Amino acid sequence: MDMEKLKDELESLKKELETLPKGYISKKIIQGKIRYYLQWSENGKKKSKYIDESIVDALRSQIERRKEISGRIKEIEAILPKEPKKAAEKVFQTSVMVGEELRSFSKTVASFKKRKCFADITDYLYSDIIDRVFILYGLRRTGKTTLIRQVIGEMKEEDFRKAAFMQIRTGNTLAAVNADMKKLQSNGYKYVFIDEVTLLKDFIDGAALFSDIFASCGMKIVLSGTDSLGFLFSEDEQLFDRCILLHTTFIPYREFEEVLGIRGIDEYIRFGGTMSLGGVHYNEDSTFATKAKTDDYVDSAIAKNIQHSLQCYQQAGHFRALRDLYERNELTSAINRIIEDYNHEFTIEVLTRDFISHDLGASANNLRRDRTNPTDILDRIDKETFTKQLKELLEIKNRSEQTVTITDAHREQIKEYLDLLDLTMDIEKQSIPVSEIEKRTVFTQPGMRYSQAEALVKSLMADKTFETFSLEERKRITERILSEIKGRMLEDIILLETKLANKKKNVFRLQFAIGEFDMVISDEENATCKIYEIKHSAVRTPEQYKHLMDAKKCSDTEFRYGKITQKVVLYRGETCKVGDIDYINVEEYLMNL
Repeated sequence: MDMEKLKDELESLKKELETLPKGYISKKIIQGKIRYYLQWSENGKKKSKYIDESIVDALRSQIERRKEISGRIKEIEAILPKEPKKAAEKVFQTSVMVGEELRSFSKTVASFKKRKCFADITDYLYSDIIDRVFILYGLRRTGKTTLIRQVIGEMKEEDFRKAAFMQIRTGNTLAAVNADMKKLQSNGYKYVFIDEVTLLKDFIDGAALFSDIFASCGMKIVLSGTDSLGFLFSEDEQLFDRCILLHTTFIPYREFEEVLGIRGIDEYIRFGGTMSLGGVHYNEDSTFATKAKTDDYVDSAIAKNIQHSLQCYQQAGHFRALRDLYERNELTSAINRIIEDYNHEFTIEVLTRDFISHDLGASANNLRRDRTNPTDILDRIDKETFTKQLKELLEIKNRSEQTVTITDAHREQIKEYLDLLDLTMDIEKQSIPVSEIEKRTVFTQPGMRYSQAEALVKSLMADKTFETFSLEERKRITERILSEIKGRMLEDIILLETKLANKKKNVFRLQFAIGEFDMVISDEENATCKIYEIKHSAVRTPEQYKHLMDAKKCSDTEFRYGKITQKVVLYRGETCKVGDIDYINVEEYLMNL
């Protein structure tokens, strides 16, 4: 749409309007004759003027033309942006961007690919929904502000002129935001995006302002921020039934590849979990590229997130058992302890026992049993020194070093908040013969987990006994350790994403007296199931599917879960068929979920 042509048309129409008569034509019968009058209002008073019958038709046409021009002027004024000077006269109390400044702000991400949830925001903005705000929330570096900039950048011109972006900073108040919202509303702004709104100390208690006052008047409001718990507390109270929630924290492999342009399951294992870069030098600059960066993320994006939310909610009355844990700098330690735990079992034992690296123990067992080149090197390292070094790297404190005793209340509350933050999800482990169902907690940000694995290798390489072996031998062993860790992480990733993609089916691990199926997808409605083995290898071997071909295991599985319709090995090699077994490339599998 050509704005300059519209401006010229508007100016021309206004000039023509000045030449046309106002009011309407009336007629009266006086002494048996019809007389015509032009009537109009001026300064609140009615005025009238006699007109000759010969010009009535021409005058009526001019009046109709005036009505037509007035309507067109209103249409054009609705399309054209407000005069910049008028906008400048409005002094905002918070940081507000409109017009060309906002256009520049949105242009910088124009080339970025979009996350799937982009459509959810636009659906809200251009829908008939009223009385509701849209909440875009999630941990740091999961793409919230970029999504907003992309939405603004793709607005039609007439919508863009009615859009404003408000950046909340520490010290801003809800009163200041309210004043700015009123100014925006009075200037005809309809679409308002408010970033980091949970920095407002009184947001949780006053969030209804956005839905009950402004959204109810037709404004479309998108609230975003990193304080996920703060939004959830607001949704439970002030914004109950007045908001649409969209969480950005979980980033599946498909978006990691499609949006960031980074392909490969190993890359996802190492760096997955954030949308911090667009692909260039990603490995060097990623949030989880180093242990130090991971520590900063865990502390600022997770531990402080929990602390900030609880501190602002109900005057810190909801903090419960976690206050002392955070104030004494032990919340990050507890979170790290959970992430590192090999079995991902969130139990009081995980938080309180003396630290032992499960990754190290599992790798030692596997190296002893290696069929081609077995070694007991990991049994001969100085475990005491190794554990001390690893503890320092992971900032993990043993019970004797803790100033706050970890209780069941701490465990339950940390788990509760990690679940709410979309950082953790429970995966079931069922068994044949039937026993009590176990649950294993999976973390949704793999890069965080892998960072600790690299810390383990760094500590191991510094062990004096280990240094007596050749570089070639040390590399072989450390690569084996990391491969074992990647394999276990790959299982978690597959189970997590498969469960999220099959909400009407049961997804779980199945344990037998000897051996297990890494994953089962059970369709109870159709009495069928699929069974899977998950391997980090890129090579096919019969050993990989021996459990899938075990007649007894398959028979027991079908008796309990229904007919087996597919037997699959997920691995890093090419997709193909080997007898009754479907070999499927793991990246293709995740992309097609």
